[in-house]
Amino acid sequence: MKRCAALRTLSNEHHHGLVLAKRAQKAAGTDAAGKVWRQIQARFAAEMEPHFQAEEMGLLPALERVGETELVRRTHADHAELRRMMREGGMQAMFGFAELLIQHIRFEERELFETAQQKIPAAELDALTN
Repeated sequence: MKRCAALRTLSNEHHHGLVLAKRAQKAAGTDAAGKVWRQIQARFAAEMEPHFQAEEMGLLPALERVGETELVRRTHADHAELRRMMREGGMQAMFGFAELLIQHIRFEERELFETAQQKIPAAELDALTN
């Protein structure tokens, strides 16, 4: 399904998340891992954390209102786990972070955003994201 205008910015931000995940995958276990991880942590704070907050303050409550509690629960759980991994660091967290972020973005694109477009009226979606 084509992404509606109201969710396009959030959807486009997923590209940045995939770039972070790929960098983490490539660097995990290398000599540059520590340096790359610090860069990823900084970009996560600057780019992904605001993205998570926008979803948590707007989109997720709207989905909860239309009865999509399981999708909302999974999104909150993924966000919490990704944040935990950011705090912990280390090689295991770096690889796990990359894998979970890729899975999470796929979930949001294929399920969360599709459901939002189907169940939340367009005017409400517009108001949430503007």
